[in-house]
Amino acid sequence: MLGDTMVKVEGFDFPDDLYYTDDQLWVKKENGKVRLGLTAFGAELAGKIKFVRLRPAGKAVKAGKSIGTMESGKWTGPIKTPFTGTLVEVNENLKTNPGLLNDDPYGEGWIAVIEPTDFDSEVGELQGADGLEAWAKKQIEEKQQ
Repeated sequence: MLGDTMVKVEGFDFPDDLYYTDDQLWVKKENGKVRLGLTAFGAELAGKIKFVRLRPAGKAVKAGKSIGTMESGKWTGPIKTPFTGTLVEVNENLKTNPGLLNDDPYGEGWIAVIEPTDFDSEVGELQGADGLEAWAKKQIEEKQQ
């Protein structure tokens, strides 16, 4: 699923063919849709993910709103989509194996696929490859304090 190039910051991988949110979600554009997942750093911050609940596919979603929740031993919180559109697919494997988020965050641990209504206007809010290393360093620094 990943591209060939990667930014590595303090041992955490940030593939540079993805976009990122400050909530530590990654976004990959695929044939007019976007696939969402949790970054390796986000998975480390959360700890071992024990439970994931996602809204069913087919639902309309709004940028900044929750499409589900995840829970670890030290954290419970919403999974907020960065795009408005339709939730077209959710990773059903996370129901029985939520640890995929920790074990393979950029592969089998993806969370959902959304068909955005206006990708171009909303992607500007995300971090892309340009400046990714500086962004990742700042994210790690802020969240480790």
